[in-house]
Amino acid sequence: MRDYYEILGVAREASDKELKSAYRKLALKYHPDRNPGDKEAETAFKEAAEAYEVLSNPDKRQRYNRFGHAGVRGNGSAGGAGFQDINDIFSAFSDIFGGGGSIFDEVFGGRRASRPRGTGRPGSDLRIKLRLTLEEIAEGTEKKIKVRKYVSCDSCAGSGAKPGSDGSTACTTCGGAGEVRQVTRSVFGQFVNVQPCPTCHGEGRVVKDKCDECSGEGRRKGEETITVTVPPGVLEGHYLTLRSAGNSGVRGGPSGDLRVEIEEEPHSDFVREGLDIYHDLYISFPEAALGTEAEVPTLKGRARLQIDPGIQSGKLLRMRERGLPDLNSGRRGDQMVRVHVWTPTKLSSEETRIVEKFRKSESFQPAPESLDERKSFFSKVKDVFS
Repeated sequence: MRDYYEILGVAREASDKELKSAYRKLALKYHPDRNPGDKEAETAFKEAAEAYEVLSNPDKRQRYNRFGHAGVRGNGSAGGAGFQDINDIFSAFSDIFGGGGSIFDEVFGGRRASRPRGTGRPGSDLRIKLRLTLEEIAEGTEKKIKVRKYVSCDSCAGSGAKPGSDGSTACTTCGGAGEVRQVTRSVFGQFVNVQPCPTCHGEGRVVKDKCDECSGEGRRKGEETITVTVPPGVLEGHYLTLRSAGNSGVRGGPSGDLRVEIEEEPHSDFVREGLDIYHDLYISFPEAALGTEAEVPTLKGRARLQIDPGIQSGKLLRMRERGLPDLNSGRRGDQMVRVHVWTPTKLSSEETRIVEKFRKSESFQPAPESLDERKSFFSKVKDVFS
């Protein structure tokens, strides 16, 4: 029996990434769809799958490195992979490339057909946007939305056949196989082109007496009310996938999925920054000088906020855990209140006289932080970006 590292063409120190890349190349090279009827290619395909199955498993690889084939023997084959046919290999390695796809998807045009003939064609996926307020995002919500889509025909129960008729029969073009094969020969050899049957569109069956309501489609345009449960802490751009809530399939085929994408409505009181929310609070000059208690909005109603005497415009006050929750941990952000001291633009003569009294008062003279302190601050900022 050949050495597994030799089969994949990699060194014994090969990384997981190198193993995966080597197996991918061999799987594409010897794939049965590219080598129809070639027994040697089929053997090489199975051999590569067995080698990858062992070497991609840390425990099996360690035993193989120590004891060779004897270390992994005993699970139905010499190497322990236990593949009985090509379909076992498809099942075992359909997701090795991540993201929900497989190497066979990338090269041979989407998911391998696994549905039985005569079960119709799958419906397409749908995508809608759902607008939420910050309050709904903070606490989570349940929304009922109306979706216009293809729904199953009530008259024929989705079969596409006229009620009382014989239903569907085997397609005469493909003999019920759902696909047609065209063989061409050239100086380079024989090529087999396999395509869905143009008559039955891959279903293997055709409807003779079509339903009057849906014209044999087994579905019709309609509207459905769907409940969407939104967890707390979603972000704009997040989406929820509702399985089988998309368009109904043709003649009993499986329904597609519904993808609900989250949109965040602009808020009149807050601006969101990650998990924190910011609110601008405007107070008068006397309130800033003497201190006050202000009422501010929060995501759960209104709250009282103490403003200390002498507060400066631009000061940020933190209201802890009044922000938005993290989707995974549940940890809440804060509400930040930015204070703005409002300077009046128009004064009466009496108001002008009163304010004039304080123009030269020492308490009313600006006393910003010292120059050394400002230099220290800007030095820290410079260090961050240097």
